[in-house]
Amino acid sequence: MSTSRTKSQPAESSLFAATTPKPLADTLRPQRLEDVVGQDDAIGPRGPIGRMIRTQKVTSCILWAPPGVGKTTIAQALASLVDGAFVKLSAVSAGAADLDRTVTEARARQQTGKRTVLFLDECHRWSKSQQDRLLPHIESGLITFVGATTENPSFEMNRALLSRVRVIKLKALDAAAMEQLIVRAETHYGRPLPVTAEARALLRDFGGQDGRYLLTLVEEIYDEDPAEPLDEAGLKDIVRQRPPAYDRKGDAAYGLLSALHKTLRGSDADGALYWAARMINAGEAAETVWREVLKCAAEEVGLADPQAVPQVIACWDAFDRMGFPEGGMFLGQAVIYVATAPKSAASYLAFGEALRLAEETGHLDPPLNAQNAPTALMQTLGYKEGYRWDHEFPHAFAANELLPEALSGAARPQLYRPNPRGNERQVAQRMAWWDWARRHYQETGTHLDQLKPAGEDPERARSSDGQST
Repeated sequence: MSTSRTKSQPAESSLFAATTPKPLADTLRPQRLEDVVGQDDAIGPRGPIGRMIRTQKVTSCILWAPPGVGKTTIAQALASLVDGAFVKLSAVSAGAADLDRTVTEARARQQTGKRTVLFLDECHRWSKSQQDRLLPHIESGLITFVGATTENPSFEMNRALLSRVRVIKLKALDAAAMEQLIVRAETHYGRPLPVTAEARALLRDFGGQDGRYLLTLVEEIYDEDPAEPLDEAGLKDIVRQRPPAYDRKGDAAYGLLSALHKTLRGSDADGALYWAARMINAGEAAETVWREVLKCAAEEVGLADPQAVPQVIACWDAFDRMGFPEGGMFLGQAVIYVATAPKSAASYLAFGEALRLAEETGHLDPPLNAQNAPTALMQTLGYKEGYRWDHEFPHAFAANELLPEALSGAARPQLYRPNPRGNERQVAQRMAWWDWARRHYQETGTHLDQLKPAGEDPERARSSDGQST
């Protein structure tokens, strides 16, 4: 009896499969590459996939794109260009045994002159060792590999595998492409979609550049079959709100963080508020957003406004005390402050240069005058000799040379280059004056107290040519 049931199971399964309606997105899946919408750059005559069509030669590649833009459709269409088999696996469920079976079947197929196209969906989910198992079969040509991923291959895929395939980046679907999908659905159903023009535009937005999700919404509207065309409010009642497309550990998270950083750097307060809100709305930890804002306060504002860092820290502390959502006003204040502050990366760049110089000159000892002499022996050897205490001199500046000899005088590095913006304008004046005074002392041995009356403001600086700044 058990044998009988086992034998009859496939027939029952196929019977139910034949009577079960397919989702609209699957029903309308294009059978030809030229029917794929929104990917003209890749599929057009000059695109990488267009060249495969023209030459009838499919090469191993990885399709990198957001969900619902046609990765699977393109892979299936590519398989039709070759005389062979299209094998579809999902990296979520398939493992080494599935790959080994595919390789065995591919070898048998190769004996008859047929090729095997392996489509691996979510290919970034395979471990590094699993990806390595693919390498010899791609390299030998036994398998033509087509991977699909929503994540950045640079971070998720083996470098060795990436060197053997071409990464093709597909576009998220724009409004025109989404409209084409709605029109195809209308053709399929044989009647217009029952929504107003305003609701139709909102529906395209609800689709979120994901064609599969858009067609799911369209199918739901047709199933609802409203007596009157749905307006925006009616559409929202049916559709509800789409969860934000966001993966806290994925490429979307890094993309939004990058957008937040760049809008803060670009003095775009509205843009920075938007990206910060996008991350919070998607469920990102508030600490992640705060860390990015604080980093920008130092890296992008720096000493052009030295209040940026304490302002962000104070707002962050208030946010933690208040909690969300009320604490959102403190995050907004910090974002706006950093975005609208004068910008300078001088201190950030200066420390990077200092690290580089330290790596190159780490063998140089500090000069003796820069080191204390706590013992009689060290005093005898000249430690601290010649050092002048700055507070005994006008303007609290003694013109000591405290760098190693190899980095002093004409070889003295200029690591910090203040910008003429915000607070750094005054910093630049003081530094110019100190520079001039240090050089003058080294060249003439004449100190400042012999040149200028004590108490004169050092910000009334002198440039290198001795002219007042």
